[in-house]
Amino acid sequence: MEINRVGLITLLKNKIRVYGKMIKFSHTIFALPFALSAVVMAWENHSLFLSDFFWILTAMVGARSAAMGFNRIVDADIDLKNERTAIREIPSGLLSKKESFFFVILSCVVFVFSAAMLSRLCLILSIPVLIFLLFYSYTKRFTKYCHIYLGFAISLAPIGAWVAITGTLEWSIIFLSFSLMTYIAGFDILYACQDIDFDQSQGLFSLPSKIGPKKAMQISSVLHVATFVFLFVMYLSFDMHPVFLLFLGIIGLLLIAEHKLVTPDNLKHINIAFFHVNSVISVLLFMGVLIQGFF
Repeated sequence: MEINRVGLITLLKNKIRVYGKMIKFSHTIFALPFALSAVVMAWENHSLFLSDFFWILTAMVGARSAAMGFNRIVDADIDLKNERTAIREIPSGLLSKKESFFFVILSCVVFVFSAAMLSRLCLILSIPVLIFLLFYSYTKRFTKYCHIYLGFAISLAPIGAWVAITGTLEWSIIFLSFSLMTYIAGFDILYACQDIDFDQSQGLFSLPSKIGPKKAMQISSVLHVATFVFLFVMYLSFDMHPVFLLFLGIIGLLLIAEHKLVTPDNLKHINIAFFHVNSVISVLLFMGVLIQGFF
């Protein structure tokens, strides 16, 4: 009996690990600090209860898990044909589509329930937001601007966190969302450069596959300049402490470094730019927002 229990626990741990890899749970660090930054700024003039913080985090995890899981299901057949993505959990057979679909349904329920625990308004908004997030999985089939759609979908996170705490929507927080939108879209364009030949062979849409890597990277650079500008405008609109500018300056340097690491002729550092540099940028933003709040 004890052996069966140990075996069951081991099986459960392995399954959780596989699900975590499928949705790239570690990538939550890209958008989560932006949402937490919205919470911190809302906290300055509104009450924040521990339960609110918990349900915001739970909603974020639920929404992202649902969106990523659904994307893996929709793209499973495509991923199987791509050497880079064939090792993903569904194409490789580690997870079935049925198991993944159950996971997506559960994640959707977690998101909607978490929204309901925050407020009636959050509950009402959760369904259209969820539909918008899930629809991203189809955009690469008809528009080269799928990266912009992805950025906009993820940029709803700070707005959602702000509405959850304040019950209102203000222009100031929209600048944070715009910075997240351009930030995500910019590095997603860089990441898509890896699959130019494959996307072209399958009739899939992306900026790199439709206009070439050089022009796509130029657009990515413009988007990241916009990221910096939106963060600066946010700093002005919230009347933040000047110490935030120190963090913003480092973020600007890291964005420049990201575009130095990845060029049309050299993509070998794409993972460093995508995973490491972007993670540091997101964390620095949250630290800047948090620390300036103490002054």
